[in-house]
Amino acid sequence: MLDSFRHITQTWFGKILGVFLIVGLAGFGISNVIFQFGTNTVASVAGDDISVRDYQRAYDTQVNAVAQQYGRVPTAQEALALGVPSMVLDRLASEASINKFGEDLGLGVSEDRLGNMLRDDPTFSTALGAFDRSNFLRVLQQNGYTEAEYFDLQTKAARRQQLASGLFAGAPAPATAVELINRFSADTRTVDYFVLNAQALPPVAEPTEEELATYLKDHQADFRTKETRTVDFLALSPDTLAATKTISDADVAAEYERTLDSRVKIEKRTIRQIALTTPELEKAFTDGKAAGTPIADILAATGATAQDLGTLSKSEVTDSSLADTAFSLALDDYAIIDGIGSKRAVTVSAIEPGGTVSLEDAKAEIAKQLAMTQARNEYSDVLDQIEELRAAFKPLPEIADRFGLKTFTVALTEGGPELAQTPELAPEEIAKISSTVFKAQQGDLAPTVSLSSNRNFFFDLKQVDAARDQTLDEVHDAVKTAWTNAKTDEALTAEVTKITDQLKAGTPFADVATVIGQFPILSQPLKRGGDGTTVLNQTVANEIFNGGPTHFGSAVNGDGDHVVFQVAQVNEAAADATPDAKKFVEESTRDGLYADFVSGLKTEAGMRVNQQVMAQLLDAGAAQ
Repeated sequence: MLDSFRHITQTWFGKILGVFLIVGLAGFGISNVIFQFGTNTVASVAGDDISVRDYQRAYDTQVNAVAQQYGRVPTAQEALALGVPSMVLDRLASEASINKFGEDLGLGVSEDRLGNMLRDDPTFSTALGAFDRSNFLRVLQQNGYTEAEYFDLQTKAARRQQLASGLFAGAPAPATAVELINRFSADTRTVDYFVLNAQALPPVAEPTEEELATYLKDHQADFRTKETRTVDFLALSPDTLAATKTISDADVAAEYERTLDSRVKIEKRTIRQIALTTPELEKAFTDGKAAGTPIADILAATGATAQDLGTLSKSEVTDSSLADTAFSLALDDYAIIDGIGSKRAVTVSAIEPGGTVSLEDAKAEIAKQLAMTQARNEYSDVLDQIEELRAAFKPLPEIADRFGLKTFTVALTEGGPELAQTPELAPEEIAKISSTVFKAQQGDLAPTVSLSSNRNFFFDLKQVDAARDQTLDEVHDAVKTAWTNAKTDEALTAEVTKITDQLKAGTPFADVATVIGQFPILSQPLKRGGDGTTVLNQTVANEIFNGGPTHFGSAVNGDGDHVVFQVAQVNEAAADATPDAKKFVEESTRDGLYADFVSGLKTEAGMRVNQQVMAQLLDAGAAQ
């Protein structure tokens, strides 16, 4: 049949049929890819394509930024809900439109400038600050870039920087805005104030049982147990299996003899260097070397600081001159060699000798390696046997005894905080285990929790204690404390309201304070950030600045106390009190103009999105 099809395709009839098939497929949306985009194109802006690779890189970068903010990597669904795909596409479209505009103007960057940018980038430098090509290539490889792609990115970034500085560097800062920022940052106020807390009021009466019962009923949600699941856990991994192995001294000795040639410890030295940046400093070290003065005495006399380069082997020191010198010195001796821009003194403060490792020193490591080798070889077989025993509903303690493993019992609440002290579990693994446990049904075969290809957790759900309302007898003391605190807070709030009403009526602040046995305190001049203490903290300062020169009020400070205050004096900032105010306004103005400019370019350029490729990318992320 296939031969017949091949024969048909070689005739005119077959070729015409093929054209009709292509046109027919176009009706189902394939034309979007064939006639408008390539399958490797996410979108097109001003004639430039945004490739799948560029989009994926930018997407991964944005996801990592979200992960740093939230403490974990978001799922594809969470990233979509946060608008990450659209943010990434919008940023790439903005960069493409501004790059196209820069190209049209003939902007670019010379190869010399690119070379200087590369050499000045600390990401690719050695510990001594010199550019290291091997480090450069390693960083590019880790991030999935070629050299050509890196220089293309740098060229585009330089072009955008030239446009921003050339078009908007001279944007004037509105004088009113500068004044407002300056006043906001540097104005100070002094206030008369006093502090009210529970000690300033008579204690509340003891509650009756009826009052406690009523309070518990009204606040029952605060007095509930959490659902608790008592679980037997069994962890299976090469590490847990290796812990069950006993390695004989004879096996250790045999392995030591077999691997003796490879058991060589490389010499390492703790290397320090001092940059001799002045002729006087260089002379002090040169004269000290000639006189045999210890380097510690020279450092103390000159006040110079030694830079610790770390404890390194000779092959780890990329500067050959430094390596040769450091590994030829005696302990605490030093030598003077050439450096970048000046000479430098090199010294060695510690030496870890090299040579063949003795059997006694290698014994523990060899035993661990042999045990781990046995464990890895047995892991799959042990896993199969445990799965079979689990299918037969054998209890975990019995299974653990058979293989010399250990179980542990945990009363687990949702989220698994009780597992946080288990050092071998990462937070995301704890969440996975907890989620599986709380989906399990008592009496059913509990599923295996697979953490990796060779790490599994098994569990038996022994008991489920459902969340429930606690009775007054169970939480009597806690309810009494909560009731007392609530009544005290009510009394404090009522007292503060009474005081502020008196101030509204025109009663002098000092008279109000005296009536309740308080003494007004005159504060130091405060800014909006407070005075750095918990008494007049930022929350209180914000309320102090929330009105005019005669403003009064109250706020709860960092100690949980009420601060009652009245503004005594407003101190306007000098015109130049905040030198950075003008710079801030200029930069904000320039950034705003640049953002509007890019938005206009992007709108004018237009963007066409390959919806099919975007849908595939989003579906692939969700599947992962």
